[in-house]
Amino acid sequence: MSSSRKPTDGFALAMMFLLCATWGTQQVAIKLAAPHIPPLVQVALRSGLSAVLVGLLCWVRGERFSWRDGTWRPGLLAGALFAGEFLFVAEGLRHTHASHMAVFLYTAPLFAALGLHWLVPAERLRPIQWLGIGVAFTGIMVAFAGGWLQGGLSPSVLWGDALGVLAALAWGATIVVVRVSSLADARPTQTLLYQLVGAFALLFPVALFTGQVGQVTSEPAAWLNLLFQAVGVCFISYLAWFWLLRRYVASSLSVFSFMTPLFGVTAGVLVLHERADAFFAGGAVLVLTGIIIVSASSLLKPGLRRAPEPS
Repeated sequence: MSSSRKPTDGFALAMMFLLCATWGTQQVAIKLAAPHIPPLVQVALRSGLSAVLVGLLCWVRGERFSWRDGTWRPGLLAGALFAGEFLFVAEGLRHTHASHMAVFLYTAPLFAALGLHWLVPAERLRPIQWLGIGVAFTGIMVAFAGGWLQGGLSPSVLWGDALGVLAALAWGATIVVVRVSSLADARPTQTLLYQLVGAFALLFPVALFTGQVGQVTSEPAAWLNLLFQAVGVCFISYLAWFWLLRRYVASSLSVFSFMTPLFGVTAGVLVLHERADAFFAGGAVLVLTGIIIVSASSLLKPGLRRAPEPS
């Protein structure tokens, strides 16, 4: 770890609090705008707008994008996985609760840890981390099984929850691709551009083909919501995250990132009046506990330089 990076202070903690609140509430934001802009259209348009903003930032900074630096193959794969992640998120939110999506989506570090275990010898999982994975997946089963045991599980909600897990799998795969490829040494803006352009290029045609673009209305509040997602979430919050990573110890910042699902569940309950039954609450606690065990243990490994990326 570079000696120029300092430990987390009050400013960094306040920034992480704001960032986690922003990331955690984005599923709620998508749900709120869904009656006027279908979720798939939202994630496609916000990716396209954010890509334009990141491109303009690169132009102002004088950063040049080249196909000859060896990043285009993993970049295209990362873009496709990023698009797949948000395809599952968007479709999942049509069926399940935003609070459910916030928990299941953030199981991505588990899938990333499993992938890196097989591909990167230095990141082999230790027994304590296998325990954490077991705890987290037990939590997923508890959250899924609760409805069955109570006799009130909606097949639609179950399908949406399953899509949330698939979104986490795609996000975890994206992290693995970035870590094991030439993207590991690429500029953050370049990696982000691959993902944003890939999401727009793949998701907007799907939204168009499925007729969801035709369901868009001119409701001003929905479009302001979308503008917040594009500028606030996909552009400003990611740049702020990378800015913090350049100035503070990455491992200490990562610990605070686990506040994100808590904000998502809280916002779902308070804003959308979603019901968090005992089984889902217990499962969510187990999932978060498992994620913390896996991720916090990995941060103690010597030589680890990178923190988990936000979704």
